Amino acid sequence: MKLTACTVALLAASAQAFAPVNTGARSTQLNALKDDIAFAGKVMLAGAVAIGVSAAPAQAITKYELNQLSYLQVKGTGLANRCPEVIGEDSIKPKTGQKLVEMCIEPKAWAVEEEVGKSGKTEKKFVNSKVMTRQTYTLDGIEGNIANSGNIVFTEKDGIDYAATTVQLPGGERVPFLFTVKDLVATGNGDTFKPGFQMGGDFNTPSYRTGLFLDPKGRGGTTGYDMAVALPGLQSGEEGDEELFKENNKTFDVTKGRIEMEVNKVNSEESEIGGVFVATQLGDTDMGSKVPKKILSKGIFYARID
Repeated sequence: MKLTACTVALLAASAQAFAPVNTGARSTQLNALKDDIAFAGKVMLAGAVAIGVSAAPAQAITKYELNQLSYLQVKGTGLANRCPEVIGEDSIKPKTGQKLVEMCIEPKAWAVEEEVGKSGKTEKKFVNSKVMTRQTYTLDGIEGNIANSGNIVFTEKDGIDYAATTVQLPGGERVPFLFTVKDLVATGNGDTFKPGFQMGGDFNTPSYRTGLFLDPKGRGGTTGYDMAVALPGLQSGEEGDEELFKENNKTFDVTKGRIEMEVNKVNSEESEIGGVFVATQLGDTDMGSKVPKKILSKGIFYARID
């Protein structure tokens, strides 16, 4: 019980520390959220390490061990959704032109920003949530180019770099989002991969739904009806139309996210690196009709230098 209470306290403290800085009034709520994302990542990595995200699980498995397993040995075990662990504390100094390949990013904890408070006083905090998606939320096979002119810069190019994911808040509300690192450009704080090396940067978060999606009334971004056919009286362009404008005007919103990564294991013989990450991004806008929630993801990553 003491251990559980301590863990909950650390999670609460970490979540509070992740609250973004108030950037003031913005022209729109969505633009304000985009601006806040840019400030969030840099202060979160220490909190992730503090609560033990970096600790290897009891059944850690290396890339070599995974490669020895057959399809039938992996099927139904959940191993396909896990990132390999790295053993070693060496160092690797990559050269410009090399690549990071087979990158795997596995989230292990999620939180959603909510307004919480008592007696009429509220503040924004990240609330721990539970993943509802089956074991298909890990990104894998990501690769990109490395540039090294004193500081390592990784530019993501290809791979399974997005995964539709849904988390549930303690009250039962479910929040869908597209977990991704598309177009990530991560800049490091040195020229060598070694324990303690950090890198981070911004990425693009595409819309959770595409333009071909149709809502229950048949409205879509590139196809379907332009308005709700059952409610013509409220869509005259005059009184009452403003309430339905966002529902009728479907948009494909591309927002910004940020990820911070810290290397804690390096195997120079296998050219492998591993560590922890903290990512923050916006959730689903329901094609422009809702203000997205901020999602915080924490977990581990793996990559190999080629």
